[in-house]
Amino acid sequence: MTQTTSAHHEGGTAPPPARFDAVVRAAVGQGLLGEGSPVAGFIDTEGVRASVGALHAAFAATPGVLHTFAAKACSLVPVLRLLADCGMGCEVASPGELRLALEAGFAASRIVMDSPAKTREEIRLALALGVAVNADSLDELRRIDALRNPGTASVLGLRVNPQVGGGSIGPMSTATDTSKFGVALRDPGAREAIVRAFRERPWLTRLHAHVGSQGCPLELIADGVARTYELAEEINATLGVRQVTSLDIGGGLPVNFADETVRPSYADYVAALTAAAPGLFSGRYSLVTEFGRSLLAKNGFIGARVEYTKDAGGRRIALTHAGAQTATRTVLMPDAWPLRIGAFGPDGTPRSGPALAQDIAGPCCFAGDVVAYGRELPELAEDDVIVLYDTGAYYFSTPWAYNSLPRPAVYGFRAVAGPTDGSGGSGDDGQVAFTTVRDAQSLDDIAAESGLAHADALIERGD
Repeated sequence: MTQTTSAHHEGGTAPPPARFDAVVRAAVGQGLLGEGSPVAGFIDTEGVRASVGALHAAFAATPGVLHTFAAKACSLVPVLRLLADCGMGCEVASPGELRLALEAGFAASRIVMDSPAKTREEIRLALALGVAVNADSLDELRRIDALRNPGTASVLGLRVNPQVGGGSIGPMSTATDTSKFGVALRDPGAREAIVRAFRERPWLTRLHAHVGSQGCPLELIADGVARTYELAEEINATLGVRQVTSLDIGGGLPVNFADETVRPSYADYVAALTAAAPGLFSGRYSLVTEFGRSLLAKNGFIGARVEYTKDAGGRRIALTHAGAQTATRTVLMPDAWPLRIGAFGPDGTPRSGPALAQDIAGPCCFAGDVVAYGRELPELAEDDVIVLYDTGAYYFSTPWAYNSLPRPAVYGFRAVAGPTDGSGGSGDDGQVAFTTVRDAQSLDDIAAESGLAHADALIERGD
């Protein structure tokens, strides 16, 4: 792909990656982005494979590691199936995610269920299938007592909150003193209660902890994992038997949204854990990881059409079709979730020219639906295309249905050596081949989801 350095500008950060320029051009050329399809998500399938490869390589010296993908990060069956094909397991946190994981082809033995509010029916199903379950509380353990069949193949664990503190984004920090997740390890009497819970349940063999994700530094994450490792050692020593045999150390590797550099890396993560808990990688415990954002964020982007531009109060505003409905976190918490933005012309080629400070706004009917304020970009015009980078996780895969806006189509892409026959839903322009991951939601779909079949349900009718 041609390197282009003058086409993108963003105040205070490095320019967006030129590696996707040919993809944007091909998407516009094939009608995947345009007037009839004003917003879409795109996934780099080879990039995903490379990220999974980096994760496995970082842990290559450690036996007995199950790497699971956090389904909430991209709950699309074709993406989950790609990850299964790459050798990943799957972490799920709802009945819907469990169904998607099974449909994607993950073996039940490679699925882990986490949720702070599992129903009895969810627990019954997981135990029947042999899905691993991490109880989120001592009360949930008592519920499992009543539901567990001694013959279940499920690995059963308990989530603890090591209470090591929060990162720079409060809502993403799960190991604060008052976090809703896990058993608070430093609360009075909690440690003794945890040891007692294991003593009373010989089938309880796993400890789980997840310190947080974006905004949490490696040192904080490593501290939480180290305290969980120390607790496992204490439980086994107190009970006089090696009952805890595996540790689910969660995920949470933060993503660098400022530029194209992948930092921290999985190797950095392993180094931090090794320093904090040297015995973690000895093979004494089987390990489970639950990465999501770090595997997919940089391997996806959102493309959207510029519908109008206007000036208001001396400020230039570009009104696009990528707003809160598909970039929810960035719109609601712009300082915590800033995104790099690329500017392209109507033909999908990169825009160039003098930089102009512009607000990049979305289509939702509330004033705060702005993806970026005062962003330095080449001057945008009607029918141009903007790209939101690093959005392969938690963006187009989990849209918000505000204003009944349709869910955007999602496409996988890969570089190809030459023309293809276009079969299987794919096409190419000699450089990039696309395949459909999710169809765009139709207006008929929206009406059906909004209760169309029960349209008269609230109308009172006389006899």
